[in-house]
Amino acid sequence: MRLAIEAKLDYDFAEPSDILLAVEAAATPDQRIIEQSHIINNAGPLTNKVGGSGIGRRTWTRTGTGQMVSTYRALVEVERSSVDLAGLRKSPLPSLPEDVLPFIWPSRYCEADRFVSFVGGHFLDLEGGALVLALERWVHDNIAYVSGSSNVGTTAADTFVAQQGVCRDFAHLTAALIRSRDIPARLVSVYALDLDPPDFHAVVEVWLDGAWHLLDATRLAPVETMVRIAVGRDATDIAFMTVFGSAGMNAQSIHVTRVE
Repeated sequence: MRLAIEAKLDYDFAEPSDILLAVEAAATPDQRIIEQSHIINNAGPLTNKVGGSGIGRRTWTRTGTGQMVSTYRALVEVERSSVDLAGLRKSPLPSLPEDVLPFIWPSRYCEADRFVSFVGGHFLDLEGGALVLALERWVHDNIAYVSGSSNVGTTAADTFVAQQGVCRDFAHLTAALIRSRDIPARLVSVYALDLDPPDFHAVVEVWLDGAWHLLDATRLAPVETMVRIAVGRDATDIAFMTVFGSAGMNAQSIHVTRVE
């Protein structure tokens, strides 16, 4: 399937600032970039860096004072089959590749160590993919999706207590629960077809049977149609824009459409 993507960021800056953008679709075996362009007005030279875990790329630039508009467009071919996670096994820890190992540990927003007792007490008889699916289902069934219910400081533990959040909160909690049983889980920023309202979306990838597999406890969009942008330990690593200074948003829009 081919997806046309447009992401437009319109921000005002009171003073020149360095910014780090992660808005470009990643080239991976299951998603091929057919064409893309990234134009930024009122910004200095662009410096591209390879994304975390070697996936995608980030763009450094420096804005001037006033309005900055970043416009990214891409045409992406997605070929991703549905996988039944229930039959997949947990990979032995000594077998984990070096770049997968960091995703079994707690991080700033995914305090996996705080969920060991909960997961052990409620899901003791489950392992591997069956456990992952049960944890994803628990998040979906017990956390309400409520826009504006969290902020940039909200962690997985906060979401567990509040029982509400947005996509990044669902992803943080899902990843933390999975990591609490020593199964690698990482956050992924994606473009998602039919997401309502359209926006950057945060989901989870879990390492089972020697490969990464997407899952989304919000169930707001099918994972088979998602386009990865960036991966990381938590939202800090996958933010679409990190401003080293201050900025005010004028407008922001994401459009993902299927091209026949």
